[in-house]
Amino acid sequence: MKIGFREIEYGSEEYRQELKMRDRILRKPLGLNLFDEDLVGEAHDFHLGAFTEDGLAGVLVLTAKDSKTLKMRQVAVDAQLQGMGIGRGLVEFAEAFASLLGYGRIEMNARETAVDFYLRLGYAVCSERFIEVTIPHFKMEKKISD
Repeated sequence: MKIGFREIEYGSEEYRQELKMRDRILRKPLGLNLFDEDLVGEAHDFHLGAFTEDGLAGVLVLTAKDSKTLKMRQVAVDAQLQGMGIGRGLVEFAEAFASLLGYGRIEMNARETAVDFYLRLGYAVCSERFIEVTIPHFKMEKKISD
């Protein structure tokens, strides 16, 4: 399966598809609704997508914390396509994208269930366990360039 990665334009049809995927995969299982949240600030974020010939396969959002640090959030891969390397490819694309823009560090609040995935990609746990959106998380970070 051929997978391509690219930025998703805020407000576009692909962005609307991204929101639906994030809601379906990340919020609905927790009894939450993404559309109840204030999404206005997302106009300033970087929205990245993984695409197959069938369309959107995965998403990831990067939010600038400062001139050198981005926060990775809302990472989701279509349930039918999980385990096929799409998430790994999306994170690697995000790191390259961030580096090209001059960012040197990525941080995130990773769900406890995803910590091992991020450890394999070189991220380090840098907090105690905490609860966010009703489930356990850990803060993680990775230096991607100087």
